[in-house]
Amino acid sequence: MKHLGILAHSTEGAALCFRAFCQAGFAELGPHQHPDVTLDCIAMGRSMAAWHAGDYVSIRSTLSMSAQRLADAGADFFVCPDNTAHMALEQPGAALALPGLHIAEVVANQAAADGRERVGVLGTSYLMDGPIYPRAFADRGIAAEVPDVPDRDVINTIIFDELVNGVFSESSRQEYVRIIKHLAARGCDAVALVCTEIPLLVTPDVAPLPTLDSTRLLASAAFDVALGHRPMPSWRGGPA
Repeated sequence: MKHLGILAHSTEGAALCFRAFCQAGFAELGPHQHPDVTLDCIAMGRSMAAWHAGDYVSIRSTLSMSAQRLADAGADFFVCPDNTAHMALEQPGAALALPGLHIAEVVANQAAADGRERVGVLGTSYLMDGPIYPRAFADRGIAAEVPDVPDRDVINTIIFDELVNGVFSESSRQEYVRIIKHLAARGCDAVALVCTEIPLLVTPDVAPLPTLDSTRLLASAAFDVALGHRPMPSWRGGPA
């Protein structure tokens, strides 16, 4: 079995990915069994000024340090359970120390396998305004929809004021449900939860549309790689 490295950026999403990966092991390999996994996290606070400044190259440098530490710990490949961080990982630069799964490719592949045609995208403002998911979905003939600007602001505020800090309130859940209903009215047949904390707030039983849970999809893909059910990735940063 391959050794997974989890390159963490936001803690709640990384913790959910870690749990989901280990739980997949319990289900397939037996009680208390899972492939080796190492998690490395440089506090997101060290990068927030760079996020505000749009300095993605600086953020990539910080994330690259985590990738190197994972390689030094013996990891064979990595995942980064933070969708927005992939905007920095895609910047030009030296190859990362480990190959990794690109979260948007994992999510878009699942959307295609499910036969989706128009997918709503919920994440940080950086991500909803950025090219990663429109590109990944377009490559598979799927349209990407984002909420209107006021609702994007609501989503982003809840992420940074609450979700990444482990706060999950019913009022915020209802705001997300309201926004997903608007996406359904615009013809979306699924919604991609592409801030890795959102699945902790919006569960399939409350979502007005089928959900693409980026965190658990990434964990599942990583588990398949670790067991050899899926080829080792080759992406080492830069555009997917």
